[in-house]
Amino acid sequence: MDTPDKNHHPTAAQAALDTLAVDAGDAEALDTLAGSDVLVPVPDDASEEDANNPNTVALPVLEQPDGEQTVPVFTSETEMADLLPFVSRYRLVPLGALASQWPTGDLTLTIDAASPHGLTLNSDGVRHLLARP
Repeated sequence: MDTPDKNHHPTAAQAALDTLAVDAGDAEALDTLAGSDVLVPVPDDASEEDANNPNTVALPVLEQPDGEQTVPVFTSETEMADLLPFVSRYRLVPLGALASQWPTGDLTLTIDAASPHGLTLNSDGVRHLLARP
């Protein structure tokens, strides 16, 4: 996984998010983001078996004040701690692989929600913009 260095240089995923904030259609930034690993918090109610199963990922679903359901993922431990300091377990997952298995429906994906470069995509956006074989 990309990790920011001591001088706070952004990871490749964070730089891609910064680019997408300016140009949402930047193909190179989308490819970089899709090829990046993200931290997926393990839900508190997930069993140890589910939390460690390499073939499945238990998605943490948060309900927003407007009723929208979103799955938060993060580009670094720092980004995750800024929004969810209580998270004790997470999985490192390739974003493109996660997107290729994304459920249909109204579930959104939010990447680095607490940061200025945060990005939220609806289900179609996740599957069409980030899914990689």
